[in-house]
Amino acid sequence: MNGLGTELLLDLIRLVFDIFIFLVMLRLILQITRSDFYNPLSQAIVKITNPPLLPLRRIIPGLWGIDLASIVLMVALKVIEYSLIVFLAGKQAPLAGLFILAAAELARLAIYISLGAIFIGIIVSWINPQAAYQNPAAALARSISEPLLRPARRLLPPISGFDFSPIVVIFLLMAALKIINRII
Repeated sequence: MNGLGTELLLDLIRLVFDIFIFLVMLRLILQITRSDFYNPLSQAIVKITNPPLLPLRRIIPGLWGIDLASIVLMVALKVIEYSLIVFLAGKQAPLAGLFILAAAELARLAIYISLGAIFIGIIVSWINPQAAYQNPAAALARSISEPLLRPARRLLPPISGFDFSPIVVIFLLMAALKIINRII
């Protein structure tokens, strides 16, 4: 297969893998932040990600409250995704390199999810502050961003009703992204 067919197949592979990996990462972050699992969005994420995770959990136990099965699943899926892409491109890549790339991409994804949650929280607080507690998506975004913002609020408390802690956290997350981008 050459040309357009290969490109479309590569795009489809990336799309399917990336959506599922996003959901598994979101589930892991929701577990780490101890978010409300009765939230309708949390329930949907759990139902979608349970089929591959439940069998893995029998083999791979959690450690210190971190779901290692989710991490193993995401790394494995990323390595499979990259392997398929490299194979369809007619090239070869060292397996160790694929693992390093997968780890870096997953770290980036976690940072992007955190940034997204912070931005959603900022926008919701401007438009309708009560929605952060009433809207399921806003509530999840708040539960993801709060553990990141809390330490920054201790260093930089709100001034005249303005919370500058998101600026500090966004700066640190962007710095982490730059470091990851330099590594890979």
